[in-house]
Amino acid sequence: MINFINKLFKSKKETFKDKTNFKELVSQKEIQDLFKSFNTYSDETEVRFVGGCVRKLINNEIINDIDLSINLEPQNVIEVLKKNNINFYETGIVHGTVTAVINKKTFEITSLRKDVKTDGRHAQVEYTKNWLEDASRRDFTINAIYADIDGNLFDPFNGKKDLNDGLIKFIGDPASRIKEDYLRILRYVRFFLGYSRNKHDKNTVKIIKQNLSGLKQVSKDRQLQELKKIICIENFSKINSDKISKELFLLIFPELKNTNKINKLDKLSNDILRNKNFAFILSLLLIDKGDDCDYFIYKYNLSNKEKDIIILLNSIFSEDKIKDHFTKENLSKILLKNGKDNLIDILDYKILTTKKNKNYLIDLKKHFIEFKIPVMPVNAKDLISKFDLQEGRLLGSILKEIEEQWLNNNFKISNNQIEEIVKSKRI
Repeated sequence: MINFINKLFKSKKETFKDKTNFKELVSQKEIQDLFKSFNTYSDETEVRFVGGCVRKLINNEIINDIDLSINLEPQNVIEVLKKNNINFYETGIVHGTVTAVINKKTFEITSLRKDVKTDGRHAQVEYTKNWLEDASRRDFTINAIYADIDGNLFDPFNGKKDLNDGLIKFIGDPASRIKEDYLRILRYVRFFLGYSRNKHDKNTVKIIKQNLSGLKQVSKDRQLQELKKIICIENFSKINSDKISKELFLLIFPELKNTNKINKLDKLSNDILRNKNFAFILSLLLIDKGDDCDYFIYKYNLSNKEKDIIILLNSIFSEDKIKDHFTKENLSKILLKNGKDNLIDILDYKILTTKKNKNYLIDLKKHFIEFKIPVMPVNAKDLISKFDLQEGRLLGSILKEIEEQWLNNNFKISNNQIEEIVKSKRI
């Protein structure tokens, strides 16, 4: 039976070699160089696109990462890369993945594998040359589609048809697939929001709910990476009209309960949200008058940059009264202290969460996009030279007072005012 399926797998000749986006992909010099390097290694070597990039090719989406599968073991992959002077790193080699880097573009190259043992977090794998065995260990049918550089599809579980039909189906038994890696619960939510055009399968949802506790075995870092992918998909707002997806999402991330903020947005707000990063969208879902923001930051290992913007937005929008923030004078102070990008995030957050009278905010945003950040007319070196001051606490206090007056006076301060500040601080 396996031999028959293998022959069927190899014989599939469906192709998208005539698709424009595929032609554009394979015409890239980096792709050509990579495939040529492996195809000249031996007559038996096969390398294929797999997973997300194939799915996105079929669905006419933007391709932002490229995964490849190959019937060589990792040490042979490394041998080929070294021989062809292609840079690489081995951070995923324990899972059979070597990442090649050409002209700053990265390509994850994973050896064909089959699972020997799984525990819900990690899989003990064995390398294989059998493409069906590799496909059989994958989670969803739409994720087990391969394509060679000539555009021939290798699709043993009819993933392309499921993708076109909007069906999100586990390969084989859903319970078994989930218990192999509980992160697949989150991946189910992501793929359903992104691609489904059908109702949830009741049995699949039942199995997912029965296994939710298994996510405790999955590291917070892996959960966070999957969360980033979920809330940054174009169809994430669909969560508000999909009761089951929303229920599952909130059972896993109860702090992110403010999904109503991205419900039924006008065109302006949708355009803004489409261009925002993870930290901004996360802020929308987190911020209210409670302490979910602080708890989420404590719970998950966010980058310092992500933490900073969430904390800044929370400091403004968790308050009862925020009208005073939205004057040119106050926003100018925020601009100087936090930078233009952060100020635009503040204005965009306000536009997204305001139901009426947005024109004033839109004008403010335009003003600050064009605004040239002023430079304070005096610095520490000037003060030391002119007033015979020394570095230290006094100098810092004087600079702080000068800056405060300069900010409060619309970025203007006279020499007399500076002298008065120095004089008063010296007393």
